Amino acid sequence: MPEWLLPLAGAPLVAWHASYQHEAIHGHPTRIGWLNATLAGLPLMLWVPYGIYRDSHLKHHENEFLTDPIEDPESFYASRGQWALYSTPRRLLHRAVNTLAGRLVIGPLFVGALFLCREAMAFLRGRGRWKAWGLHVAGVAVLLVWLLLVCGMPLWTYILCFAYPGTGLLLLRSFAEHHAAREPEGRTAIVEAEKPFALLFLNNNLHVAHHTRPGMPWYRLPEYEVVRRLGASTAGERVYRGYREIARRWLFRVKESPVHPYR
Repeated sequence: MPEWLLPLAGAPLVAWHASYQHEAIHGHPTRIGWLNATLAGLPLMLWVPYGIYRDSHLKHHENEFLTDPIEDPESFYASRGQWALYSTPRRLLHRAVNTLAGRLVIGPLFVGALFLCREAMAFLRGRGRWKAWGLHVAGVAVLLVWLLLVCGMPLWTYILCFAYPGTGLLLLRSFAEHHAAREPEGRTAIVEAEKPFALLFLNNNLHVAHHTRPGMPWYRLPEYEVVRRLGASTAGERVYRGYREIARRWLFRVKESPVHPYR
């Protein structure tokens, strides 16, 4: 396969695996936590350990704090106090990743660098998560043996054709799935994704359904979403008609202010 074609296969592979990791965090395909972690733990994205992703994502599901820039580890917002301390280049960077193009192109570098800086600071303060990082290093070593010795693929090729664009695809899914709102029920959106994206994201684009029933396996979410809409009031919910609508709205426009309006 020519190298210029590799991202067309590599990016969906890494994003699909990340979707599978998300399922494992929520108790699938088995009810045995260590087995799910073993099956899903290979770090194809390279930059985030599975154990840390698991812990932060479960905290993200505490709806009381959803989108809060201090309490929600998956929030893209900043508090007013944080924003006041940011330099002009950092403010411009935050605004850039609030456009869809910026989120796809520089978003992987943005989230990866921010995460690694936070982890480095935690180690310097004596709060490093040694076990999670130890398992992560072991997983990266297995991946590198496969890439370098079996496939003969340079590491930079894997980063540029697999890990980086795969993380970008994952950020496409999360771009519009949460918004700041006073009430927890208004903070999560639904994207009625085109079929390839729905399969790639294992129906996690139906994000209200997922947050309502986080333990429900991915293949039951579409049916549950139909029942949920028939049986409950959906007034005020944000619904997007696929990722093409999101691209039309925010490809080069800032989706919203990076400063959380209620924090």
